[in-house]
Amino acid sequence: MRPSRSRPKEEPDRGTAGVAKQFQQPAFQVPRYFRIAPSDTGNAGAYKWEFKPRFRRHAFGWKSQPAIQRIKQAQSEIKKVARKDPVLAAEGAVALIERLSPALEKVDGSSGALGTAVNHALVDLVPVIANAPADSSVRAAWLERLWAAHEADQMPYIEAMGDHWGDLCVSIEVASSWADRLTGITGMALSPDPNRRGHFHGTSACPMLERRRNPF
Repeated sequence: MRPSRSRPKEEPDRGTAGVAKQFQQPAFQVPRYFRIAPSDTGNAGAYKWEFKPRFRRHAFGWKSQPAIQRIKQAQSEIKKVARKDPVLAAEGAVALIERLSPALEKVDGSSGALGTAVNHALVDLVPVIANAPADSSVRAAWLERLWAAHEADQMPYIEAMGDHWGDLCVSIEVASSWADRLTGITGMALSPDPNRRGHFHGTSACPMLERRRNPF
């Protein structure tokens, strides 16, 4: 009886599919040292927010008033928590902003009332996030989540968040880092060369970052 021979291991495909995969990386990747587990945000993982299940994707029909009412209720819930736990409230504010656009995609916003409600919510929630006494790693993670939400904003409902980006960065050092990160692509988006310019969702954030970096 002949001894069985082990089959040779197949070499991985290094053809065009493998090459293409190398370029399927996001434009901006979060550095490893900025990535944190949910447990690092204190009580964020344990607390049950009432608004979260109400703001699932396509949660609202075409009528704007139910959505506006839910936004106001969520704001009240977050501000109530802020009296006792400002960091947890800031986490809630980030979670709500992340959910706004996906939840509101099917709502008829032609009257402008829904857009106004969202803008008022942003004005209300930005100070909650900015004033929370969070450490740098937690704040860095919040900014990455908010930026991802802003980038994915299709309607767009949270477009105005770019106008608050300098405030959200809080410190001159963080604002400077974000300004360095966005200046190049913003310059390309605004280029007079039609072969280079195009839409970039973060264009409005750059002036706010420069104001924070150079306040005088």
